[in-house]
Amino acid sequence: MGIRIAFDVGGTFTDFTTLDEDSGEVGYFKVPSTPHDPSVAIETGLKALVAERAVSPGRIAHLGHGTTVATNLVIERKGAPVGLITTRGFRDVLEIGRQTRPHLYDYTRGRPVPLVPRELRVEVDERVLADGSVRVPLDEAQVEAAARAFAAAGVVAVAICFIHAYRRPDHERRAREIVGRAMPDAYVSLSSDVLPEFREFERMSTTVLNAYMGPRMGRYLQGLLDRVRGLGIGAEVDTVHSNGGLMSVQTVREVPVRTCVSGPAAGVIGSAEVGRIAGFGNLVTFDVGGTSTDVSVIVEGRALFASDRLVADYPVKTPMLDIHVIGAGGGSIAAIDDAGALKVGPRSAGADPGPVAYGRGGTRPTLTDANIVLGRLDPVALLEGRLPVDAAAARAVIEREIAAPLGLSVEAAASGVIRIANANMSRAIRSVSTEKGYDVRDFALMAFGGAGPLHATELARDCGIRTVLVPLEPGTFCARGILLSDITMDFVRSELSVAGPAAWPRVCETLDAMRAQADDWLAREGVPAGRRSVRLVIEARYDGQNYEVAVPLERVDPDGVDAFVAAFRARHRQEYGYDVVGRDTEIVNCRAQAIGRIPKTAQRFEPRPGDPQRTRRKVYFGDAHGWLDTPVLRRERLPAGTRVDGPAIVEEMSSTTVVHPDQWLSVDASGNLVVAVGA
Repeated sequence: MGIRIAFDVGGTFTDFTTLDEDSGEVGYFKVPSTPHDPSVAIETGLKALVAERAVSPGRIAHLGHGTTVATNLVIERKGAPVGLITTRGFRDVLEIGRQTRPHLYDYTRGRPVPLVPRELRVEVDERVLADGSVRVPLDEAQVEAAARAFAAAGVVAVAICFIHAYRRPDHERRAREIVGRAMPDAYVSLSSDVLPEFREFERMSTTVLNAYMGPRMGRYLQGLLDRVRGLGIGAEVDTVHSNGGLMSVQTVREVPVRTCVSGPAAGVIGSAEVGRIAGFGNLVTFDVGGTSTDVSVIVEGRALFASDRLVADYPVKTPMLDIHVIGAGGGSIAAIDDAGALKVGPRSAGADPGPVAYGRGGTRPTLTDANIVLGRLDPVALLEGRLPVDAAAARAVIEREIAAPLGLSVEAAASGVIRIANANMSRAIRSVSTEKGYDVRDFALMAFGGAGPLHATELARDCGIRTVLVPLEPGTFCARGILLSDITMDFVRSELSVAGPAAWPRVCETLDAMRAQADDWLAREGVPAGRRSVRLVIEARYDGQNYEVAVPLERVDPDGVDAFVAAFRARHRQEYGYDVVGRDTEIVNCRAQAIGRIPKTAQRFEPRPGDPQRTRRKVYFGDAHGWLDTPVLRRERLPAGTRVDGPAIVEEMSSTTVVHPDQWLSVDASGNLVVAVGA
């Protein structure tokens, strides 16, 4: 038994959570992020933990890591030079893409520039058919010539994507051997390893992104390991990936594309576990940081998954939690547009220079500045005094940039900034709930991130949500979620057959083989046999449809084809609201999720003794209430069973919870704040 540490690298702060497995004691702290090299902030935090909190490096048993490095490489276009080898006739698939437009009537929005320029997309002779048979053998001389041309052009990463390689990967594997001889230091990514399923554009795009991220992600991970080892810490570093599970450094090096929503995924997994203990199976997760807002839905204790998303407008197809991200956070910049309308976000002041009130050179008003002006955030200092605040500067910039041009009072201008940000956030919540057929009145809002509880109670009222749940130290909750994540990996194989007696035995063989593959992977990750499990899913559709629904399988039953078809029809009705009687069901993909369960030590909640009221201050609660004299409470001194009627402000190290005049909160047995939201 020892100490488990998790750290989540955000755009503004890097958050740490520690768990002592012997005592159950939990600790939280934050350090400013270092965007030029995220591992510097991690090292700073670990040094503080070892030095200031007298933690012996030898007691550290586990390190969990949430990161945005892979995503930022794509957003900032800082990945490696990539070459692509593909089947003759398919070099332009990457650029042609799908005939879909994310903004149908906006002709100013173009497609992103392909990450591989056309001169580095090389065709070779080879062809595998959809049934796995070879029509044209691989021309090895052409592969070798392509590799030598790449080396001469300065390419350091190679993506190999042959048509129907998901059915027969032999050609891709042989091509990797040839490229490896000609370019021994190159990072090589195969589509049959990264995404062995059909739809060539998504498979090619994901494979290219994986190659684009690979070299720099590998260097970052090595630098992180060197810093950790330099502190005398011998524990392994596991990274959260997009489906909310953990995987080893070696696996991340092989498939960095799977870490695209690493940090936010941990928050969703943590929400499901905390919500289960608190008695809330249905949750809308609401994670507001310094740069973005991430929302997701948990139904009956289970997070929802998606199979694809856009990363900086590039399609990525890999199993991931269904998280909707918008550019709205504490650092979001408020500005008046050319038409004279007030806008908030998506541009952000980020960690450097940050909001004007932080005194680090910021010159544009932000959402944080608006909250400070209205007294909702401490106008003196944040982070328990470690971050001084200049409230006068925040007020001055709101007045100069927003209030004066619009002819408003400073209070009305700051309140308008918050209302617009809330409107953006509420649209994101509706996109994952109401627009997918869920009644938000049946859900509680799980608010976390540094700014989540600051906005959640007002936002919940606007959306019709009746309860807000705020976990302990919400500003570091994604790091806490890492401690609650299991080791997982997803495997997929395309099947493409009609669900019937003829094809079902082959489907069962595929699922059995995938179960064995998942178990072998867990063994390589060092998971004991008693902690391993495999979750099986078949993705299916009606004949003639283009998209699939996921049908979980409790077991592989050789006689279970009729039960599967019935289950598929039920899931189709649930998701789309209708059934298609008399039409064949087509099996598309078989999926297996390997799960290595991590022991979860109970986290102890013990409030500190003393008066919970820190002070009182004037807080602005909108036009209906104006400025109200409001008690400011210390969260760490609120025992279980406490009830507080609004208005109230509850402060803690990483966040602030606002309770409006028509609301009240209680503290449950685990220390969560449960806010009853007025109509």
